[in-house]
Amino acid sequence: MVDVQQALLQIADEIRGEASYLNNFAANHHAKERAHHLMELAAQVVALASDKPIEIAREGFVDGSWQHFSPVIAVEAVVLNPQEEMLLIQRSDSKRWALPGGIAEIGSTFSEAVLRELWEEAGLRGRVKRLLGVFDGRLWQTESPWHLVYLIYQIECHEFLASPGIEAVGTGFFSRVHLPDELHPGHDVRIKKCFELLQGQDTHFDPADSFDSDLPMHQRPADDAKS
Repeated sequence: MVDVQQALLQIADEIRGEASYLNNFAANHHAKERAHHLMELAAQVVALASDKPIEIAREGFVDGSWQHFSPVIAVEAVVLNPQEEMLLIQRSDSKRWALPGGIAEIGSTFSEAVLRELWEEAGLRGRVKRLLGVFDGRLWQTESPWHLVYLIYQIECHEFLASPGIEAVGTGFFSRVHLPDELHPGHDVRIKKCFELLQGQDTHFDPADSFDSDLPMHQRPADDAKS
């Protein structure tokens, strides 16, 4: 069954991306006006879908969004203790449990970003051991107004006395069969997949092929378009 609210939020995010791209590469004032109009329409969709006043939706959606025309990259840490239990943090906003992680910031590698998130949210230091997978949030039950892509890393730690930072109210290690009931949206399926990935050496990616796809031709040579 389609989640209408989530579908509308994703549509709004795509409109925002188009508006951001148009504004960034606008050739004239008229194009910039159209970009601003598209961004306003995107904010209105968010307001309707989330039942928020348009002023609040506009503040959180329009401001600072002009450079956003690519998916938002998030990083998450998978830490196992000697009992092969996985570290989770209890978020302060939703009080639900999740992998330590957050949005990757400009100026850091993704590996550096995930180690920083692990330190900030759980107080642990470690070393990046491997990339477990790249997960498109839309395909993994993430509830977000943005198109999120998650890079999930296995982190090797020497100490396991975790303590929550200001964005968490609890930390704990959990076995595969005794996970908390209240998991943050999308984390239940990603955590189970991570336990599977830890049993082998494969790196997850969301499969796709282009053999039967209708691909755009505007960036291909004219001879390709005729074939």
